[in-house]
Amino acid sequence: MILDTKLYNNEDILNIAGGNEAKLKIISSFYNTNITISGNDIICGNVSMEVKEELENIFTFLLDISKHAQISIQDITYILKMKDNLEELKNLYLNRKPIISNYFGKPIYPKTLNQINYINLINDNDIIFSTGKAGSGKTFLAIVLAVKMLKEGKIKRIILTRPAVEAGESLGFLPGDLKEKIDPYLRPLYDGLYECLGKEIVSELIIKNTIEIAPLAYMRGRTLDNSFIILDEAQNTTKMQMKMILSRLGYNSKLIITGDITQIDLPTKIDSGLKHAISILKNIKGIGLIEFEGIDVIRHPLVNEILKRYDEE
Repeated sequence: MILDTKLYNNEDILNIAGGNEAKLKIISSFYNTNITISGNDIICGNVSMEVKEELENIFTFLLDISKHAQISIQDITYILKMKDNLEELKNLYLNRKPIISNYFGKPIYPKTLNQINYINLINDNDIIFSTGKAGSGKTFLAIVLAVKMLKEGKIKRIILTRPAVEAGESLGFLPGDLKEKIDPYLRPLYDGLYECLGKEIVSELIIKNTIEIAPLAYMRGRTLDNSFIILDEAQNTTKMQMKMILSRLGYNSKLIITGDITQIDLPTKIDSGLKHAISILKNIKGIGLIEFEGIDVIRHPLVNEILKRYDEE
């Protein structure tokens, strides 16, 4: 079956189909049909007229934004999820601007409408609670914005922290000194910094104390001025730990608190500090709140299916 949408430009074809037609394969899998490009034609297997119309709308949309932006595999996954809201989505791709370029010179863009809302919240508020499933960009985008503000001289240091909650392993039985025991819990924070700045620069900034990565317990008793603070995995904080980090906020600082309240590793009788803080602080001016949804998860398409099945179970 040949779709009415035509592709006349080789650059558009490459941008939409991807190397080895990787993007087409994602669309094919989503609709359980085989989609190929032959000359200017987009050809799919026998599908209903409703699916044919959806595919034509999607490829017309991809053709429109291809003239203005590079389309990634992650973009394809998100566009398929948002196939019923393509007009709303068009503004994202036609107007989005890179936040910064990563260590390799590749621009880092917000990838979903909620991610744009998140960026605006961080710019407009001093404390932000960000909740949602892994892969929605909660922590990574916060790190990207922290690096941007550091480069622009708006802050003097970046502080990344998370509670060292034991999820199945005892720290006492792990090899090495305290730093070596704690570092695995902080690895996702290092990874985000490495992508933005490179390992050597990150190491230099850590030595200078411009970047600090430490367990949450190390924040006690401090006042954090001119800082961009990110508390990751906040669902595993207690009420007292959450009160402690919230009271560390100093002048000209931002505090981003991220977590997934469906992944709490605290003992059963201990309430999550993240859930409690959101319930009592959500209406205070200067505190932003955003909840990412499954549609914002932009990892491998299989991740979305896996999370969906676990939610159903």
